[in-house]
Amino acid sequence: MKIVIVGAGFTGTQLAKRLINGKNDVVLIDNDETTVRHASNRLDCNVIQADGNNLDTLEEAGIEDADALVCVTSNDEVNMITCSLVDSVYPNVLKIARVRNYAYYMNTSTATQKHATKLSTENRHLYGIDFMVHPDVEAAEAIVAAVEHGAITDSLQFDNSSYELIRVTVEKSSRLDGIALQNMRKMTEKQFLVGYVESNGETELPSGGTILHGGDCLGLLMRRSDLPEMLALCGSKLKDVKKIALVGANRIGMIVADRLIKKESSSRIKKLFGFKSRISQDFVIVDTDEVNAKAASEKFPNTKVFCADITEEGFVEEEGIDKFDLVICATQNYEMNMVMAAYIESLGVENSIALVANSAFGEVARKIGIEVAVPIRDSVIDSIMSHLRGDSVTGIHSVNGGTLEIAEINIPEESEVKGKALKDIAENGKFLVLQVQKKGEESFSIPGGNTVLEADDKIILIINANENDHVMHKFGAEQ
Repeated sequence: MKIVIVGAGFTGTQLAKRLINGKNDVVLIDNDETTVRHASNRLDCNVIQADGNNLDTLEEAGIEDADALVCVTSNDEVNMITCSLVDSVYPNVLKIARVRNYAYYMNTSTATQKHATKLSTENRHLYGIDFMVHPDVEAAEAIVAAVEHGAITDSLQFDNSSYELIRVTVEKSSRLDGIALQNMRKMTEKQFLVGYVESNGETELPSGGTILHGGDCLGLLMRRSDLPEMLALCGSKLKDVKKIALVGANRIGMIVADRLIKKESSSRIKKLFGFKSRISQDFVIVDTDEVNAKAASEKFPNTKVFCADITEEGFVEEEGIDKFDLVICATQNYEMNMVMAAYIESLGVENSIALVANSAFGEVARKIGIEVAVPIRDSVIDSIMSHLRGDSVTGIHSVNGGTLEIAEINIPEESEVKGKALKDIAENGKFLVLQVQKKGEESFSIPGGNTVLEADDKIILIINANENDHVMHKFGAEQ
């Protein structure tokens, strides 16, 4: 694929890095000399210093034969106008814009839904933007997903599947400490698959001979109902989540609160909280800003809202927050979120979720005992990557800062793996097929080596990011 990226800030450069690792052709554009110099020194791609919303510049970058345009400058209007400009001349180029203005995002989403039939009939998109990505929305959805999964650790849910990929830690002196992966199956009758192993800062796709050690983290594909037994093997246990404190009544916090309070009728939320009437009673919001606290109180009149500093001595104990099951720290101060989460856990709260800047801080957060770290910038990059992969790829998620990727793929008719058993297409260290949904079946299942792939089967696989281009080609899932 050839992708033109406008904006060489953190998101632009990290996105470019992942695309380059996948052997894609990337051109990066930014008008700041210092930013361009830093990007040129760090990335193996063409970097142009110029205004990205200029058609001459875009044509110099090769937009006419590009597969996609991604606009991630700090200016929403520039991102939107650039997409519209390219759409007017090169409508076949996929156009993605990051938009931070929530009003723009919501107004566009509402208008798109309202005029969906007309836009679909004419094969058009509002403003010429195929996909609009909002950082706050992506981060909030990731936080809500973590809450719905019990907030015990990072987890990934898949549509039409009873299995989830859950990150668990092997405790020292546990039953798994020191054993080979192939012997793990003898210890339980539950269906599971180890998708990856993190050990001493390195992440790998494991083999049966991989030895597990205390402190290692595993990506376990399993049913949620089997989690207590699998955690017991790892030397830990599942904790109930019934009472939640949300720190931060900013936009992300309000989206999270809205999902958890107003959509309590969903089955997953019911399982966590019990009856609907209990949700508002067991959910509190804390913010130091009086305006934010007042707005939250007006929006959620049945929820306790405090205008206070949660780190103030005595406040947590006085309000009984130390007896809560989970604290979500979602302020705009990402470093402080980690400090607050660790502090609240030291006072007795067993689970915490912290909104952090990126995956590097996420690793730091986990090392200081925070169960779930949601990296806002990586959430945006994951969303963009999902849109870039084409129609055959329905979703993509990064693991450990992008060293591994988990992709959901529809097997096309022309795929070279069609009609072949998994054992015959296996490539150790490059990819691992986690789940298969056979054509005509309603849900995914964990496959075996004799499972044969056919056209229109859906698969979920985990990929070594350095082998992404090769693996996507192998499965026929290229753009």
